[in-house]
Amino acid sequence: MKVRTKLRLGFGFLFVIVLLFGVAALFYIRDISENSKVILQDNYESLSFAREMRSILDNNQLPLNAAATKKFNYYLAKQQRNVTEPGELKFTQALQQNFVKLNGAGTANAETLRQLRMSLSEIERVNMRSIVRKNDIAQAAVSRATLFLGLAGSFTFLVLFSFSVNFPEYIANPLRSLVEGIREIGQKNYGKRLNFTQNDEFAEVAAAFNAMAVKLNDWENSNLATVVSDKRRIETIIEQMQDAIIGVNQNDEVLFINNAARKTLSLNDKEITGKNTGLLAKSNDLLRAILAVGNTVKPFKIVIDGQEAHFQLQTTDIQVPNIGDTNDGLRIASKSAGKVYILRNITEFKERDEAKTNFIATISHELKTPIASIKMSLKLLNDNRVGEMNKEQAQLIEHIKDDNERLLKITSELLELSQVETGNIQLNFVPSNPVNIIDYAVESIKLQAEHKQVSIDAHAADKLPQVQVDIEKTAWVMVNFLSNALRYSAERSKILIDVKQAGAWVEFSVKDFGKGIDESYQKRLFDRYFQVPTDGQNKSGSGLGLAISKDFISAQGGTIGVESELGSGSRFWFRLPAIAAA
Repeated sequence: MKVRTKLRLGFGFLFVIVLLFGVAALFYIRDISENSKVILQDNYESLSFAREMRSILDNNQLPLNAAATKKFNYYLAKQQRNVTEPGELKFTQALQQNFVKLNGAGTANAETLRQLRMSLSEIERVNMRSIVRKNDIAQAAVSRATLFLGLAGSFTFLVLFSFSVNFPEYIANPLRSLVEGIREIGQKNYGKRLNFTQNDEFAEVAAAFNAMAVKLNDWENSNLATVVSDKRRIETIIEQMQDAIIGVNQNDEVLFINNAARKTLSLNDKEITGKNTGLLAKSNDLLRAILAVGNTVKPFKIVIDGQEAHFQLQTTDIQVPNIGDTNDGLRIASKSAGKVYILRNITEFKERDEAKTNFIATISHELKTPIASIKMSLKLLNDNRVGEMNKEQAQLIEHIKDDNERLLKITSELLELSQVETGNIQLNFVPSNPVNIIDYAVESIKLQAEHKQVSIDAHAADKLPQVQVDIEKTAWVMVNFLSNALRYSAERSKILIDVKQAGAWVEFSVKDFGKGIDESYQKRLFDRYFQVPTDGQNKSGSGLGLAISKDFISAQGGTIGVESELGSGSRFWFRLPAIAAA
């Protein structure tokens, strides 16, 4: 039987019970009403007629006058039509005979009057007795109705109470079993099954639920096999990697660790997976440092088996989907489930980089001597005492001189770069007036600016604080800025130098009015060996000057940058910490 049919039958049964109870109540109420109506209508009217006739006799002189006689006959006629009780007719007829006798004698007859009054009393007595009797009958009917309605109400209450207790359970029990089954499925207990004996919608739901559980169980088994296979494949790949890899979950417990990590961190215990990293780090300084530092850019050195090895630490968060419900619908976000620490072995690259740096330093140092010799020879060739040169020869000598100066600058930059890369920057910090640095740089570039007819305007704010810097390195940066500005400035243009205080800093800037630098190149200007593409009119440098300038300024605790727009020139600046006034 379907649930819908059961509900209809159940509520139909309730309707019939309530209807029967209502019909019985109406029947007994009508019975009581009829009994009360008879008492009020018939007997009460007879008593009223007798009272009116007695009042006529008491309030008028005998013999009665015509008006009183008419009125007495009027109530007598009504009483004759309202005879309803046994014996009432006899007393009514005696009342009529005595009234006729009393009215026909012409004089007041005491005996006739007494008989007349006695008839009226008997009529009243008969009706009063009838009222009492009918009242007893009505009370008995009320008692019977009360008893029956009480029994019917009790029966109805028991039926309704039993229905309200048992019928919802008939519906709720299958729903409760279904909810428990869904909870079991939610906890991945795909072996849960529902068994309903009745043939209704719940049985259909149970069949669908069992079919779903079978499908989920099959999917779980196949998916679990796939997950296990993928897990083993990933573990094999991680184990075979040369880089040291450690996976940590959100509870700081080791998820996985490969042999390279065990060897690097000197973790000889095979059962490391699942252990807390805090406990492992207590006896392992390197692991503690890795966990504390997190993601770092600078490589660090570790001695393994008596040999130095260089590593680069890379940290990546493990993100997993976090699905939740919102008022706007389903929301899919990510939450952290741990971290992966990768120690990349860069020893080979470090060794190659050191070899490259040493090679550049050696070649640059060796080149400086012949380049200086060429410079001296060019200077002698320009001396008229050696011999006169024609115009073409003088131009060739000038070109050789420019190229020689360029080679000398590149060689110097390479030597400076080798110092930076090897960490051997020698800084001599002394308090210095920013204006002295500007004057030194302008003096160094003055001849080149005059040769190109470019004016250099330097402006320094009043009462500038001193800076604690390496004067030579800072002036080198200013000279590099001015050289670049001069290279990209047109003849008869100008270069602006500005020095001002910017909060706790002193800012140095050099602005030219050349063609400017495209925005796409500005972020890479301070990278090593990067050169802005030229149109052939200007000779490009080595791509090292700005990179070395950045290293020099950063080593002194400052910042460096550029502002440029095509067609409006470029402004290069750097800031150094100001010395606080005493």
